[in-house]
Amino acid sequence: MPALLRRHDWSSTTLGPAATWPPALRTAVDMMLHSSFPMFIAWGPELVFLYNDANIPLLGERHPQALGARLSDVWPEVWPYLVPMVDRALSGKPVYHEDMELTLRRHGYAERAMFTFSFAPLHGADGETAGLFCTCMETTSRVLAERRAAFELRVSDAIRPLLHPEEVIETASGLLGRELRAARVLYAEMDDALGRFSVPRMWSQDGRAVPTRPEFQFADFGPALAAELRAGNVVRMDDSARDVRTAGFRSVYVAERVGALLAVPLVKRGRLTACLGIHTPHPRHWSDHDARLARDVAERTWSAAEAVRAQAELRVERDRARYIFDAIAEGFALFDRNWTILQMNAEGLRICGLDAHQVIGRNHWEIFPESLDTEGGRMYREVMRTRSAGSAEYCRVFPGGRRVWSEIRAYPTQDGGIASFFRDITDRKLAEDKLMEADRRKDEFLAMLAHELRNPLAPISAAAELLKLGAMDEARVQQSSTIIGRQVRHMTRLVDDLLDVSRVTRGLITLARVAVDARVVVDEAVEQVRPMIDARGQQLSVRLPPHGAVVLGDKARLVQVVANVLGNASKYTPEGRQIDLRAEALGPRLVLSVRDEGIGMDRELTGRVFDLFTQAERSSDRSQGGLGLGLALVKNLVELHGGTVGCTSPGLGKGSTFVITLPLEQETLLPEDLPALEAPPAAGHLKVLVVDDNADAAEMLGMLLASHGHEVVIEHDSLRALDRARSVRPDVCLLDIGLPEMDGKELARRLRAQPETRDAVLVAVTGYGQQQDREEALAAGFQHHLVKPVNFDHLIGVLESLRGASLSASG
Repeated sequence: MPALLRRHDWSSTTLGPAATWPPALRTAVDMMLHSSFPMFIAWGPELVFLYNDANIPLLGERHPQALGARLSDVWPEVWPYLVPMVDRALSGKPVYHEDMELTLRRHGYAERAMFTFSFAPLHGADGETAGLFCTCMETTSRVLAERRAAFELRVSDAIRPLLHPEEVIETASGLLGRELRAARVLYAEMDDALGRFSVPRMWSQDGRAVPTRPEFQFADFGPALAAELRAGNVVRMDDSARDVRTAGFRSVYVAERVGALLAVPLVKRGRLTACLGIHTPHPRHWSDHDARLARDVAERTWSAAEAVRAQAELRVERDRARYIFDAIAEGFALFDRNWTILQMNAEGLRICGLDAHQVIGRNHWEIFPESLDTEGGRMYREVMRTRSAGSAEYCRVFPGGRRVWSEIRAYPTQDGGIASFFRDITDRKLAEDKLMEADRRKDEFLAMLAHELRNPLAPISAAAELLKLGAMDEARVQQSSTIIGRQVRHMTRLVDDLLDVSRVTRGLITLARVAVDARVVVDEAVEQVRPMIDARGQQLSVRLPPHGAVVLGDKARLVQVVANVLGNASKYTPEGRQIDLRAEALGPRLVLSVRDEGIGMDRELTGRVFDLFTQAERSSDRSQGGLGLGLALVKNLVELHGGTVGCTSPGLGKGSTFVITLPLEQETLLPEDLPALEAPPAAGHLKVLVVDDNADAAEMLGMLLASHGHEVVIEHDSLRALDRARSVRPDVCLLDIGLPEMDGKELARRLRAQPETRDAVLVAVTGYGQQQDREEALAAGFQHHLVKPVNFDHLIGVLESLRGASLSASG
């Protein structure tokens, strides 16, 4: 620089020839030229620029044209930032800045640079400020190194808590893009074998995170770029329009708006796997700092992403195992060799009634000390000792008395501990107890049923023996007949009760839905039970419901409900005691209560009194008879009507109260009573065909019909009955349904198909009495359906009505 200063033509500047320079300027220039620190002087009104050798690197391509130029022309791009500082120095005040960042145009591109400098005023001979003296050091390398370290620390802190590789790459790309002031940072997955790559992740300065295309070919960007990436080299492309590597492929760079490119490859086992690309839309110089920062971030990101990916795979595997254990319907626990609980799944915690923090890491025997001397505890210790699997059942009693039964299976583990599977079998245990109770009650019921059926069979059998002897007067025969009839009716009621309960509990009963006067229901129920109450000398008080209290339902079944409860009260109340029946409307419901002064019951029994077969527990001596079905039938019928029924008792010997509630209908008109039909006059006789494979039943029925003046023909076989019917041409056919070879329904269809019997009246006489059986019989062609044992008065009534109709038709 001393030589350059001597050769320079200073006459073209405001300084004039060097020989005319003032002493102060000469002294300052001499100091500057002999200094090893970068220095410059700006002198005179135009601040003419002079500098030493150490300042040349700071100027770059501005040297040597900067010598003798005005200071404002040396760095025009930063002059607006320097003016305030220059003005301050020219005013006589020193200026100092450390690591000031300025964007200078060097190496053909704008780049950031950091400087530490001071401006000092230079005074002329008159003492006035004539210029300024600057000592300047570029601190770009140091500052960028510090920033790089801080940035890498920031990246590490940002990606450390992330759990997914995609999040790691996206976060690091965004930080790098903002740090380098790039337009886009993309993560490309390379398929080196097929020569293509995809961009699943991209950070964009404008927020657009989707690339223009899902997939690109290496060949689109030129072979030179792909070759450098495969070699593992960082590609620095300052200007894609001028770079020789893009020759012939520049249209792709223009289309993708890539003016400058910095690409960092990831090569694994000799194959290009991925690439981190940083773009700007305009040319830009990528410094060594930029390249190093990009490579450091890329390597750090890939390492973190791989670690996160590995951790994610471990978490997936762990979560899969945890999900399996949490999803299974069994409890699972893992103990170490010292009985410390290492793991317990959600179902296990539920069964134990504990939270994870109360279990994990604690000793099993400290948490469950009561299990030590149980079958489960002994099994656990045996498995730990023998290293052989075992199983047991264990009942844990919780505070408050709640019991939980568990079935436990334990298996030894490789590390000396135990893996335990256990499941809640409380419901199964309760079900087993209920089954045992139901089985016990079933046995009691069967014994009771046998007793109840044998009771009427004994007098029937005795009466039959007397009749067989033959030496009986008319009074004895009448007495025997009465006994047989009464006992048959008793057995019929038993069977009807069984069938009613069966139909109701299986939902096979069909209820009529008509408006029923509640007073009529109570009156008819009392009428049915009154003989029994009077016979026992009991006092019955009745409070009828108000007029207009109407229930929507089946009248016959409602009467049956009230009669059953009232009859039950009479049965278990000693002679001469009081029974109260009250019926009242309370709001929208009809409440019927029956209170007796009978034997009462334990409070525990009041909850089960409506269960099937409970009667046996109330009367073990069987003096009152019955099957214990009445109250079960009551409960089901009341619920079918939308009501409720309950029972209370102060205890044994203190009576009971039964309460029935039914929904009331509002403002419902009652149907008019239908006039009773008069029975047709009895005259003439009918030809009746009786078909039953039970010979005794057929013969007895035939005898009874003949005694009433009818002509009877009996057959026991369906096919023979069909032939016989053609010749006899019966008026009425009484057919059993359960016939062999051809059942009664098919026989009815064939009788209907024959011209000779097409108009005969078909009556089903069968032991099948459910509603479905009745509907099937009518569908087969029967006009009437009677259930065995046949109510003979009902049958005679049917025949009399047919005989009357026949006479009317003939008249």
